[in-house]
Amino acid sequence: MAYMVFLCSLTIVSLLSSPKTIIEAKVPAVIVFGDSSVDAGNNNFIPTIARSNFLPYGRDFAGGKATGRFSNGRIPTDFISEAFGLKSTIPAYLDPTYNISDLATGVTFASAGTGYDNATSDVLSVIPLWKQLEYYKEYQAKLIAYEGSSTANETIKEALYVMSLGTNDFLENYYTMPGRSSQYNIQQYQDFLVGIAGGFIEKLHSLGARKISLGGLPPMGCLPLERTRNLFGGNDCLESYNNLAMDFNNKLKALTVKLNKDLPDVELVFSNPYYILLSMIKKPSLYGFDVTSTACCATGMFEMGYACNRNSMFTCTDANKYIFWDSFHPTQRTNQLVSNYVVKNVLSQFL
Repeated sequence: MAYMVFLCSLTIVSLLSSPKTIIEAKVPAVIVFGDSSVDAGNNNFIPTIARSNFLPYGRDFAGGKATGRFSNGRIPTDFISEAFGLKSTIPAYLDPTYNISDLATGVTFASAGTGYDNATSDVLSVIPLWKQLEYYKEYQAKLIAYEGSSTANETIKEALYVMSLGTNDFLENYYTMPGRSSQYNIQQYQDFLVGIAGGFIEKLHSLGARKISLGGLPPMGCLPLERTRNLFGGNDCLESYNNLAMDFNNKLKALTVKLNKDLPDVELVFSNPYYILLSMIKKPSLYGFDVTSTACCATGMFEMGYACNRNSMFTCTDANKYIFWDSFHPTQRTNQLVSNYVVKNVLSQFL
């Protein structure tokens, strides 16, 4: 099945010509849960190999610092925060260099390598989603002590809560480890994950969250790691994984419809990066990209590693010409374009 993504030229021009969509927002904070797509360095402070606190990661970040973000620079939630008139980067909750005054307008509890499924977080010994929620409860108590009960409760109610995870449940867990694939077929496993997502959102709501963005999956079959494995397909995107991502996204979208009916006063939106990212991959020149199938810190066509190598001699000169930074994660420029799209087309309702 061929995926044709028709985006009007006006939208593309708008994305490319708006590197910063700064808006005076009603959102006082951006609070983040998820995986490496939105981890700003929490994994630096836990015993796991799933880290990116070394160069060439962060080489285009302010000061050329490897913060633990899985990119050459900023990640999507950094751009979302900036677009809402808040700070340009969202700190990691476990980073001891930040205190509650730094975290009051934005914080991420995300952990690279995690997923909805606890078994996914066990693979690389990272922070499971339930533990991220426990950290959030701890954060609430600190916020109340810092801002006072009235102001803190208003922040909690009006904040934007961003969830971005799910890819690892399939690529790192279901299709790699023997456990879940012997318990569930792929449709059952998707339903299992959607149930966890729904339960998490219900718990967030019970803790005061009202503005929530549930993130969808990217075209997983087009990640450089998966394309490298597609030897018999000429290193093209794996259609089966892209189909899976679309199926799962449809289930998440249906979940948002259901919970908007079930949960009082909730404003739950589905932020889908799939089609905008696939458009970039299929028509890179429209967005100013040159390379789609391999990553900037790659080793040619034999890019089987999850992350960049500390001593890699193959890192590209200009990451802005690449859609992907490493075999799993987009470049800063890709993150910026996807974030601009999501803010304009989905999150704008919170303005």
